[in-house]
Amino acid sequence: MASPLTTLTATLLLFGAGSVFAASSQDLTVKGIITPSACAPVVSGGGNVDFGKVSVRDLNADTYTDLPRETLLLSVRCEGPTFFTLNTIDNRAGTTASHFSWHGLGMTPDDEKLGDAGLGLYSPVADGVAVRTITSRDGGATWMPSVMLSHTVLTAVASTDGLVPIAIRELDAEIRLITHIAPASNLTLTDDVPIDGHATVQVNYL
Repeated sequence: MASPLTTLTATLLLFGAGSVFAASSQDLTVKGIITPSACAPVVSGGGNVDFGKVSVRDLNADTYTDLPRETLLLSVRCEGPTFFTLNTIDNRAGTTASHFSWHGLGMTPDDEKLGDAGLGLYSPVADGVAVRTITSRDGGATWMPSVMLSHTVLTAVASTDGLVPIAIRELDAEIRLITHIAPASNLTLTDDVPIDGHATVQVNYL
């Protein structure tokens, strides 16, 4: 069945060779991964952290003000042992006030960066066994011990003395949140300004 198609193609090329018209083309690439198992992340409390009302008089004028530390629980459940990494998407990108690897808290009405929040993974347990978190800044080529959960790195788990991601089925860990507000002297706070941080925890398959 391939012969007529091959002949037709050759014929079209032959006719085109004597034409004054030029053809342009664009490749279409279709990619993806069929994975034998899927994983789903869940964050306790729906991932909501509410600091309520923060008074301007409680903010430092010339230094960052740390808000109370918060802890959430992260669980990842897979259909079977799976190699995966975690990272975040900063849905307020461009609003971080100091740490490029943290997550922005939005802007004041006068386009001033309100502050940022950093996330870390602590006390990880995989399939009932204590593990440690490792991170990569080069897409998984190299790894180092770190608790960071960010949009700038990939985070995986390894054995307590290892630096290589391991396949796991269940992961439980604490997400510890560090949040601080920019110096009040740099902010226009004559009206209520919402603390508007928003990030997505994402599972990626290796």
